[in-house]
Order: sequence, then C-alpha cells, then structure tokens
Amino acid sequence: MGNVSLGGENLSKLGKIFTLLNKPRLFAFLLLFIFCFLLCTPSVFSDELSVEELIDEALRNNPDILTAQAKWKTSTFRIPQVKSLPDPMFMLGYQNEGWRKYSFGEMEGAQWISSASQIFPFPGKLSLKGEMAERDSEVLRHGIDSVRLNVIKRVKELFYDLYLTHKELDLVRERAKLFKRIEDVALARYSSGIAPQQEVLMAQTEKYMLLEREEMLKGKMQSIEAMLNTTIGRDVNSPLGRPSEPSRREFEYSIDELIRLAYEASPYVKSKEEMVSTGKLRIVMAEKEYYPDLTLTGTVIKRAREFEDMWSLTMAVNIPLFYKTKQRQALNEARSFLSEAEYELEATKITLSAEIRNNYSIFKTAEKLMELYKSGLIQKTYQDFELGLSGYVTGKVEAITVISRLKALIDYETQYWRQFVEREKAIARIEALTGIRGE
Repeated sequence: MGNVSLGGENLSKLGKIFTLLNKPRLFAFLLLFIFCFLLCTPSVFSDELSVEELIDEALRNNPDILTAQAKWKTSTFRIPQVKSLPDPMFMLGYQNEGWRKYSFGEMEGAQWISSASQIFPFPGKLSLKGEMAERDSEVLRHGIDSVRLNVIKRVKELFYDLYLTHKELDLVRERAKLFKRIEDVALARYSSGIAPQQEVLMAQTEKYMLLEREEMLKGKMQSIEAMLNTTIGRDVNSPLGRPSEPSRREFEYSIDELIRLAYEASPYVKSKEEMVSTGKLRIVMAEKEYYPDLTLTGTVIKRAREFEDMWSLTMAVNIPLFYKTKQRQALNEARSFLSEAEYELEATKITLSAEIRNNYSIFKTAEKLMELYKSGLIQKTYQDFELGLSGYVTGKVEAITVISRLKALIDYETQYWRQFVEREKAIARIEALTGIRGE
C-alpha cells in the first residue's frame, strides 16, 4: 500500500478541528444541532408513501371526520338539557285598593304578592326525552364511524390509483427501450437499403406516442396527489413520494359471511337501527302526552300593620282538550316516523347486500384476469415479440407485426396492474361496507 503524507497546512487544519472537539460545550452544541436536524427532516431520508401512515394522518386531520366528531359532541350537550325540569317561574306583584293613593298598610285589600311555580311533567316523560336524545346522539356517533370508513376507503383508492400511475410510468419508460431497439433495427435496415423509410417513421411515431402517454400520466399523477392531500387534510400542493410496493392481500371471506358482517357491524346499519329504536320511543312519548303535567304554585301575600300575611299553595294541570288535532296527530306522526325508519333500515340492508355482491364480483374477476395475464398472455406476448424482432432483423417479419406485438405486450402488462389495483380497491370498498378494517 502507498504511503499517505499530510502537508503542514493540512496538519494545522486537522489540529484546529481536534481542538474545537475537545471543548465540551461546543461539542455538545454540535451534537444537539445534528440531532435536531435529523429529527426535523425525515423526508430527506424517506420519500416512500405508506398507506397505513396516510390512513392514520387522515383519521386525525380529515375535515369530514372532524366535522362529524363536532356534531356528535354537540349532540351530547342536549341530553342533560331535555332530562332537566322546566325552569321555575317567580312572580312579584302589588295589589292596591282604590285609585287615589298608595293604600298599602291602610286598607285590608292592599298587599304585595310574590309567588313561585314549578312544572312537573308526568312521570316518565323526562326519562323518555333523555333516552330519545341519547339515541339521536348514538346515530351521530355511528355517523363518525361511517365517515371514518369512507375516508379509509378513499385513501386506499387514491393510494392504489397513485401506485398504478407510477407503475404505468415505469412500464412506459421500460418499453420505450424496446421501441428503441425496433427503431435501431429499422434504421440499420433502411441504411442498408433493405427496408423503406416508412418503417423507421413508424417506429419513431410509436416511440413519440409513448412520450405523449408519459406526459398524460404525469398530469394524472398531479391530480391524484391533490385529491389525496385533500383527503388526508394537507395542502393540495404538499409533496408526496412514491407509494410503497403493496403486497397482494389475502381475502378469504365468502359473500354470505360479508353480508352477515355488514348486518352485524356496519355503522350504516347500526345508525338505522338506532333510528328505529328512537321511533319506538317517540310512540311511547306521544302516548304519554295524553297525560297532563302538574304545576305547583306557592304564593305569599304581604300585608301591613294589623293585617296578617297570607299564603297559598295551588296545583294546576293542563287539560288535553284538543287531543284530536294535537296529541292524536303527534302519535300518528311518531308511528309514521317508525315506519319510515324501518323502511330505511331494510333499504340500507338491501343496498349493502347489492354493493357487497358487486364489489365481490369485481374482486373475483380481477383475480382471474390477473392470473390470465401473468401466467399466460404476458409471457406469451413477450416471447412473440422477441421472435418477431429476431425475424424482423433477418427480414422474415414485417415491422408492423413487431410493433403490434410490443403494443399488445404493453397493454397486457398495464391491464395486469390495473386489475391488481381494481382487486385492492374492491377489497377496500367491501371493508368500508362491512365495517371491518383490513391490515
């Protein structure tokens, strides 16, 4: 090995560095600066997008989720209000005897009057109102779960769309090299006078069409990134890296199992079930409105001099005299509300079942097509292309044949990844419908 010699100037600089490092405070400050730099700039070292990290961020920052949470929290404040007694009433008045002068203390009928009254609803009304408010709040709480599942589904769909766009860009760039091989052969044949110039132009045209497709994919990528940023609660112009390579997830559920899960766990179904429960409570409440409420009033009458003070305690009840147009109609309204809620529950179950079947069909079809493309069409078409290119070099095959085979290869490869993405998106939609969250 050769010897390495350091000049005097280099040794002097090296000595100054070691002198600085020997100062404890300066050395500690330098370490702290490096640590903060590494902590605050993670994107410098990692630009790969993780779907789980995006989902976690969306669950924290998505505006639709935050709005649904605020609505639910607002509804909880109503529960103690409806369970409380109506506000008591206080009255203060004066009764004078005669019009000529203030006669308090001189006339027996002159007196100051004060009273307090409290309405006591018929037993069971307040508890029913509180339970109805709790049911309404539960509907909104299940609404939060529905929004969360939709956001998770949306993030996954956009993530896979972005992944597909990157994948198509990779395919375009890789297959552009194969078109370059065709162009080189066409140029060589044209230079030798074996092939016409038309074959060169044909190969170059196909190459430029790939460049056009590449630009279109870049524009599509920007649009997807903007939508993904909006969904996770970022600024639309926030930079996003390349999606990580997703693995093919196993999904072994049957249609019957998925429908059962949807009926048992889906927040859409639970929300409608809560509305049915509320409808039943509204009927009970409407029936109780036939019974009168009680109002207690205590009165103190203050008189002066030899006239003794007086007091009274009275009880009043409201009479449902107009029950045909009020209480009876309220009961009819409650019964109609219950019927509406039951119909909505049944319609929700039917819709869920249909959407699950549709997406399950998409999932199964995508799996079969992926297997067809991967194990058959892609390999066969690639072999045909290589054979065709070899035949074109020797003049046994025409240029249009080679180009057609290469275009078919690109289409099959693209379709394979599109079906991969369709499969994953179908799973994401099924998970949102059934209330399950896949890993």
